[in-house]
Amino acid sequence: MDLKQLRSFIAVANTLNFGRAARQLHLSQSALSIQIQNLEAHLGVPLLERNRRTVRLTAAGESVLADSEALLQQVADIELRAARIGSGEVGHLRVGFVASATLELIPAIVLAFRKLYPGVSLELKNIPTTQQVEALKSGSLDVGFVRLPLSVEGLSITSVHREPFAMVLAKGNPLATEKALTVRHLAGQPFIAYGRKWAPGFYDHWMQICRKAGFTPNVVQEAAEMETAMVLVAAGLGVALLPEGITRRSRSILKVKPLSGEKVVSEIGVAVRADRTTPLLGRFVDVAKQIGKR
Repeated sequence: MDLKQLRSFIAVANTLNFGRAARQLHLSQSALSIQIQNLEAHLGVPLLERNRRTVRLTAAGESVLADSEALLQQVADIELRAARIGSGEVGHLRVGFVASATLELIPAIVLAFRKLYPGVSLELKNIPTTQQVEALKSGSLDVGFVRLPLSVEGLSITSVHREPFAMVLAKGNPLATEKALTVRHLAGQPFIAYGRKWAPGFYDHWMQICRKAGFTPNVVQEAAEMETAMVLVAAGLGVALLPEGITRRSRSILKVKPLSGEKVVSEIGVAVRADRTTPLLGRFVDVAKQIGKR
C-alpha cells in the first residue's frame, strides 16, 4: 500500500466513477483499476462494489475512505511544516543576550522578528559574553548578542549595533561640573569596570581609550553587570567608561558625557556557530542587522 493507491481510491470513492477519477488523476482507466485492485489485495477486503453501471463503497471502503483522507491530510501537514522549517519560517531559537543590550536593542529585534515570523518561538536568556561563547560552542545556545570586540574560532560574528562611549561620574564628583571634560581629566580617578572575565574584548577596548589619553586607569572594583557599575559610580566609588545607551535610565543620579572627538565606539554583535548556519538563523540575523543599525 502506498500513497498513490490511497489517492486513487479517494478519487474513485468521491466520484463513484472510474472514468472521471482517471481523468482527475491523469491516469488511464486500466491503470487506475489496477491500483484499486492492488490496494484491495493488500488489505484483503473489497472496498468497492462495481458493475458496468454503478460503483458503490463497501462498509470497509467507507472506513478506509475516512482513514485515508485523514492520513493524507496529515501527510500534507507534515510536508507543509517541513517546507516552512526548511525555509526558516517555523522553528525554535535559543537566544542569549548581554544585559546591557536590553534597554532598546533586544526588545525591538524580538518584536520585529515575531511579527515577521509568528511560527518561530524564541527562548531568551540573559548571559554574559564569555558564557555565551561557551554555550554557542556546546550547542546549548543558537544565537547570542555579545559585546565586541570578539573573535572566536568557529563563530560567525556580525556587528549589529554601534554607540559612543560615555564618561560616567557621580553628580557629586568635582569633575562633574567641568565643562570641557575629556578622558584625560579622569586620570587619577578610581575606576569602576564591567568585569573583564565577562567581556574581555570590551574591557580591553575602554582601557585602550584611557591609555591613548596618556594614563592607565586604576580599577578599584569590577561588576558583573553594567547596571551595577553605574550604581557604584552613583555611590561615589569611582568613575567609568560605558556605552552611552546603557546610561539613559540613570541620568537623574549620574553625570554622563559622551566622548567628544573620539572615533571609538562600543558595539554589540550577533554570534552564531559558523557550522550551523540555517535559513532560520539567517532570517534572525538579518532582522537583527536591520533593527540594530537604525
